[in-house]
Amino acid sequence: MPDSDMHLVRVDHEKAEYYAAVPPGSTHVDVSVYDVAAKVKGIKTEDDVYQMQTDAQGLHVIESFFVDNSSTPPRTQYSDHAYVFTLPPGAQIDGGQAAGPQGMPISSTPVPTGEKGHYAFVFPLRPGQTRFAVSYSLPYSGKLTFMPQESLPTDNVAVMLPNSMTFTPDAGGLFQPVHDQSVPAQTFVAKNLAPGQKISFTVSGTGAMPRSMQDQSGGQQSGAAAQSAQGAQGGQGMPDTATSQGDRPGGGLGTPIDTPGPLHKYRWWILSAIGLLLVVAAAFMLRGQPAGTAAVPVEPEPSPLTPTVVTAEDTVRAAQPATPAAKPAAGYTAAPAGTTGLLQALKEELFALETERVEGKLTEAQYAEVKAAVEVVLRRALSRRS
Repeated sequence: MPDSDMHLVRVDHEKAEYYAAVPPGSTHVDVSVYDVAAKVKGIKTEDDVYQMQTDAQGLHVIESFFVDNSSTPPRTQYSDHAYVFTLPPGAQIDGGQAAGPQGMPISSTPVPTGEKGHYAFVFPLRPGQTRFAVSYSLPYSGKLTFMPQESLPTDNVAVMLPNSMTFTPDAGGLFQPVHDQSVPAQTFVAKNLAPGQKISFTVSGTGAMPRSMQDQSGGQQSGAAAQSAQGAQGGQGMPDTATSQGDRPGGGLGTPIDTPGPLHKYRWWILSAIGLLLVVAAAFMLRGQPAGTAAVPVEPEPSPLTPTVVTAEDTVRAAQPATPAAKPAAGYTAAPAGTTGLLQALKEELFALETERVEGKLTEAQYAEVKAAVEVVLRRALSRRS
């Protein structure tokens, strides 16, 4: 590429899109493609992770999915319902991301399937691990019950929430607390769920995820965590030292999982999702209506996390902005107020990113991936300001 910006190459094969990052100065890039089918055997959800916090507008959730495709022979699953999941009633989608195996995140907003509460990511499930994240808001009166339904066999469903909030599992006893001193938040995990299996949990109270969570992604690895994290992209281990049960809200739920939790190998992705998708949610809120003004839905803009994409069939042809898979479900009214605060938050994020790089907490690949995404948001915010 002749310029100094990070680009993506997109290759279309049997209607499925494949992406690969193109660092500045690169002259070629290899993109693997596979035969495509609407349904492929050998696909499961490794982890479904909820991250929650509240503010004056309600409950905000970032839900991340880690999907493993171990099909034999290797094939891509792709259709209008490539990956289906459920959202609680009243959920308003703020934005979404998707990333293929060893790929950087791109904007990908889930779309309704036609069945109440069901949504789908229209993104190819290639052999290997595909990662999805969706940010949404919910009306909240101080207590809310979730009843998720997994569409695939699922190894773990995890819920992360501030220590000031309370987690109440259903009577089935599936959820167990995960104790980890390095994460200043509560985590509860249910294991080995079948498709459609009924589970529920209730959250209550208020609180925000501490910003320090974004500053701990380079924590030390203990032996078991380090072994499990080998080969996982950007994986960061978690210490296996448990906090005392009395120090954590929601205690008394059962025997805590004191060994490294099932999410440690995805820790960097989860932490980056907190930072990047909360920036997206903040952008939507900053463009929201002033108090006392009736909301007027308007045509949504593409997510500010959309990177520059180079499309290709057999060779790279030209650079153009990426097109999201769908438009956000929730409309908003654009307003310039709040841009200064967003710019300040982005500057702080870049400063924290550079600090972690100097301290050796991030690999060069992790650093380049996050910086490219944050810089896209920063450039868009600056262009709006001018």
